[in-house]
Amino acid sequence: MDKLRAAAATGQREYRVEELAEAAGITTRTLRFYRERKLLQPPRKEGRIAWYGEAHLARLRVIAELLERGHTLGGIAELIGAGESGRDVAELIGLEAAIVAPWSDETPVHLGWDELKDAFGDELTEANTTESMAQGYITVQGDGITHVSRRLMDATTALVAEGVPLAAVLEASRRTQEHVAAMAEIFIALVRDHLLCALAEDKPLPPGEAAHLTEQILRVRPLARTVADAQFALAMDRRVHAEYDELLRQRRQENGDHPCQPPAS
Repeated sequence: MDKLRAAAATGQREYRVEELAEAAGITTRTLRFYRERKLLQPPRKEGRIAWYGEAHLARLRVIAELLERGHTLGGIAELIGAGESGRDVAELIGLEAAIVAPWSDETPVHLGWDELKDAFGDELTEANTTESMAQGYITVQGDGITHVSRRLMDATTALVAEGVPLAAVLEASRRTQEHVAAMAEIFIALVRDHLLCALAEDKPLPPGEAAHLTEQILRVRPLARTVADAQFALAMDRRVHAEYDELLRQRRQENGDHPCQPPAS
């Protein structure tokens, strides 16, 4: 009765071993194993009875989530052994998720061989297929191919329809990959060196720091795409004007016009 009054006063439920295991969806044997590995904080003892609270249940749920994410028990023990509370470990999970979350929202598309033949005609060669596979864009099945990005596939089809050879599109794609990889490295270094440098230190993050870093990452992620889009558009403006000026210069030379005089009428 005293225990029930104390639990009611704090608003925290307490569990016996069997009750906690049931609430966490594990066996009592697994729970005791976690205790032996020091993955679970010690219970409150009342005589010979061990009482567990909501913090223990939260820790067990964190352990389950980490296991689902592929972490080993040794890695989980290292996280918890660093002095993190169950809530802070959950914040670290959120930080990890924010860091490794996919940047791309591309949807794959499957095309049969007849569709590909209609789109590319004689340019659907073994060499072009091999090059596209090497760039990581397609996988080949018996009934056709699956492209990782519907948007890129649509763009490729449209360029070929405009008269650009498929081999030229693939060459431009390969060269573009090299440049965007360099752009990605620049931005990764910016974030790593100025936002996530605390993760490289051999000490636990201060309380609440993981949650703070998660919020920063979520704010910064869209900025990278904004910068890349703006820089590309500005670069295209510069290159288009430069190419057009060069074209006009060549025309003047071919027509024998002096660059300082207007063309003859």
